[in-house]
Amino acid sequence: MKKHNYSAGPCILAQEVFEKAAQAVLDYNNSGLSILEISHRSKDFVAIIEQARALVLELLKLDPKEYTALFLSGGASHQFMMVPYNLMQTSGKAAYLDSGTWANGAIKEAAFFGETVVVGSSKDQNYNYIPKGYTVPEAVDYFHCTSNNTIYGTQMKEFPAAKVPVVCDMSSDIFSRVLDFSKFDLIYAGAQKNLGPAGTTLVVIKNRILGKSTRAIPSILDYEKQIKAQSMYNTPAVFAIYTSLLTLQWLKKQGGIAAIEKINNQKAELLYHEIDRNPLFEGTVRPEDRSTMNATFLLRNMAHAPIFEALCEAAGISGIKGHRSVGGYRASMYNALPIASVLVLVAVMQELESKV
Repeated sequence: MKKHNYSAGPCILAQEVFEKAAQAVLDYNNSGLSILEISHRSKDFVAIIEQARALVLELLKLDPKEYTALFLSGGASHQFMMVPYNLMQTSGKAAYLDSGTWANGAIKEAAFFGETVVVGSSKDQNYNYIPKGYTVPEAVDYFHCTSNNTIYGTQMKEFPAAKVPVVCDMSSDIFSRVLDFSKFDLIYAGAQKNLGPAGTTLVVIKNRILGKSTRAIPSILDYEKQIKAQSMYNTPAVFAIYTSLLTLQWLKKQGGIAAIEKINNQKAELLYHEIDRNPLFEGTVRPEDRSTMNATFLLRNMAHAPIFEALCEAAGISGIKGHRSVGGYRASMYNALPIASVLVLVAVMQELESKV
């Protein structure tokens, strides 16, 4: 039985993506070779990565003359270093919004390169809200924010106006909702949420922000050199990029980001309504900042936990426990999770209510 996969990442992907990827592992494109063994310099893979990079910009509605999409290695956490390496001047400084664990990690890494100005933080309330009312200073090299926080279940609904380049870690909600992506100068995202399996990281860069750094940058960490090499400065993650292409193609077939956003909103409304209605549960995030991707909640009485978790297991629900640092429960509802899975979780919550 296929599980109802609520894992925060690596996470659920569309069934047709699994099927096509599985076939490619055996034989890619009737070549007699597995996708796992084809050369990254072969015509087959060059076509894959070119299609994937082009489709990223198409779905985000970004001009390919102004932006470049890259598939790099090292995970989103690697970008915590690459961003300041490329964008922060020697003896420079950058503004950061501290909205969760990953944002805090980015701040710590940037501090190796210059001064970090934290313009707002929700750490005082264990990151259960998105900071607001802050101003992005002009005397910085860039502003960095995290659009969605998987651990705490918060999501930025608005982004500040800034006169400096805006950098956003969109690892857990990219391709999930319509935004004016042209307002961002650099976007990065680990693939293992809404894009593909772990192993590759998407970076989307507005070309004009590069080439201004006064520091020496190691070649493999230099965005300009990665662009010149077309994401192949070193051997790329062939299988992860191929599976990402399949996911992008699946998303386009669903109607693109606007279509998937409607479904994502329906899923979130179903679950949050039950969390608010059911007297056994409570949410952990201020309602206005609730994430459509990661719903975090608690049992009011933890004595009910064994019953609830047994019901979840019997219903085929997987990955529902919260992050180890905060506990509770977390339902990650990425693009490929069907509404049917949310209905199963809601039914389990209601069943628990009827039993205790």
